[in-house]
Amino acid sequence: MITVEQAKELIKLARDAVSAHFSRRSVKISAGIRKKYADNMGVFITLKKNNQLRGCIGFPDATYPIYDGVVKAALSAAFSDPRFPQLDRKEFESVTIEISLLSRPTVMEVRNPEEYIKKIRIGKDGVMIRGVFQSGLLLPQVAVEQGWDAKTFLEQACVKAGLPTDTWRDFEACNVLKFEGSVFAEQSPGGNVVKVL
Repeated sequence: MITVEQAKELIKLARDAVSAHFSRRSVKISAGIRKKYADNMGVFITLKKNNQLRGCIGFPDATYPIYDGVVKAALSAAFSDPRFPQLDRKEFESVTIEISLLSRPTVMEVRNPEEYIKKIRIGKDGVMIRGVFQSGLLLPQVAVEQGWDAKTFLEQACVKAGLPTDTWRDFEACNVLKFEGSVFAEQSPGGNVVKVL
């Protein structure tokens, strides 16, 4: 999908977007960045403080050009994640940024729900449970970080969607989708970027 060098540029763009917000200005995106990252792709930005989640927002579908998705997701993760108060400038200095670029989520075709467990590759796939009125998405790195197996991963995606944990077994109640992600993260705030998954 992308290289570490490209991930560095995109994480810098995310950091610049949040910094610009504190100064009440729009982030400047060069023509080169706009051209280089013009393809539409699913993108999530995760903020962490002391290795703990501090915000995570993104777009699973390829709704925006990558550069635009990065800016929108970064601002939303910092200031609009309903699970956390808005980030302030001082706290931002101790936050690391992680970027996940996603393949298009596709509905998993199975004859029997137990097949989902065999088809989900922990450390490679993310999952989305799409119910009638709501959906829940978990990025590939979440299962690794939490030490979950595929069944727990599916159950937790149901929880994220606000559904009972065994809803993934019910073809009438939901679709199960999976996607791959390339994940890169800063090792320290504003520091070196490495490939996580």
